[in-house]
Amino acid sequence: MTVKTNGSTPGTPDNPWGDTKTNAPSSGVNLGPTRRPRPVFPEPVAPVTHGPARVVAMVNQKGGVGKTTTTINLGAALVEYGLKVLLVDFDPQGALSVGLGINPLQLDLTVYNLLMERNVTAEDVLLETGVEGLDLLPSNIDLSAAEVQLVTEVAREQVLGRVIKPLLPHYDVCLIDCQPSLGLLTINALTCAQGVMVPLECEFFALRGVALLMDTITKVQERLNEDLEIEGLLATMYDARTLHGREVLARVVEAFGDKVFHTVINRTVRFPDATVAGEPITTFDPSSLGANAYRELAREVLSRWPAAATMAR
Repeated sequence: MTVKTNGSTPGTPDNPWGDTKTNAPSSGVNLGPTRRPRPVFPEPVAPVTHGPARVVAMVNQKGGVGKTTTTINLGAALVEYGLKVLLVDFDPQGALSVGLGINPLQLDLTVYNLLMERNVTAEDVLLETGVEGLDLLPSNIDLSAAEVQLVTEVAREQVLGRVIKPLLPHYDVCLIDCQPSLGLLTINALTCAQGVMVPLECEFFALRGVALLMDTITKVQERLNEDLEIEGLLATMYDARTLHGREVLARVVEAFGDKVFHTVINRTVRFPDATVAGEPITTFDPSSLGANAYRELAREVLSRWPAAATMAR
């Protein structure tokens, strides 16, 4: 096989993103970075009515793998297709809130108050973002105390699902950005979610914890949430110029097969630039390859969901 992209080699100046398509001379089939035939995902049609939301948890106990970046930009891409999206910052570091231009230290009410104070409603905490149709339940360092305080609660794994339930009829998708651990907060997210998405950096150490994560997901399915499904594993920070990156991606596909998204998110400085600006890359640099990658991911995600058949042309 020969690896080409429009006649160029991945990682060269004319193809810096390493977006590979592998041409098999015998069949003429074009393969994407995952070395599988790349489908053409249908353009979604905006829904006429909204809700109830499909809840998806972004989970990986390793930090720095692109959970927050994916939550922000996938949410923004879904909004471009006419969906209403609720983002839940469920990480005490508050990175999701910061990435949307909100200073967590200046917030009076956050997800912590929603979890721990019965007189606080979801509407009290809800914030509009700079993207129309994209709303946020913010977080800050106070949330770190909730993990300890929830231990004594009855049905402690179901608290998040209970407090966000009133909002779900008003949205099409709810994305929960989880902290980099498999503690009680993450279990709460998995318990109230219909799906779990696993952003996975194309680097060896990112592979090591996947087995433990899958074991945790299986236990939640068996004991707390039998409706939980694995949406897929998303390869992030991919650089086709490195042999290591290509080998890691190949191993992930070998291990998880069709559970790996065809869409791959390449490494680029435009993502941190957008974070500093406090907005999604789809508005910060809408014509960038990074923005288009998340639009493709949005189409792929919608094509996998049961209700997507009514939304696609």
